[in-house]
Amino acid sequence: MRSALLVNTAELLRQPGSERHLELSVPLGDIAIDDPRLGGSVAVDIALVSTIDDIVVTGRLAVPWSDECRRCLKPLSETLVVDVAERYAEEDPTGRRRVDPEAFPIEHGQVDLAPMVREEVLLAVPDAPLCRPDCAGLCPTCGADRNVDPCGCDADVRDDRWAVLDQLELEDE
Repeated sequence: MRSALLVNTAELLRQPGSERHLELSVPLGDIAIDDPRLGGSVAVDIALVSTIDDIVVTGRLAVPWSDECRRCLKPLSETLVVDVAERYAEEDPTGRRRVDPEAFPIEHGQVDLAPMVREEVLLAVPDAPLCRPDCAGLCPTCGADRNVDPCGCDADVRDDRWAVLDQLELEDE
């Protein structure tokens, strides 16, 4: 079965400045993403524009995403939107290397967009998401959500294992 993200670029490569637009939805399994935070399909809306040496791919990817706030554990759910701007380049005439080693390869007149989509989506997923930048989180003593109500717990609870470091701070002053 031919992947929807495998694009024949022979015509684009013959005419620098020509453009091809792709708008499609791709299941996560088709691009080898198995991340429980992501769900559904990746909406791909990109343009491929040929230049003299390469093909420039620009556009936007969108995928449903869910996780929980790292501080208060509130469930989060939204659409992750990723702007992409990548290059695809052919190998040099000797066939030993691509002209630009950081560009994705054009192989046999085709570009495989799946590795680029996979890379862009996985890099954009937040490692430590927050419900809001000023999230106060949960109280480490009683577990109350400090975003809702402040709790009456002592904020100066000290761990005796760190007492030696407190002495160092006193000596510096």
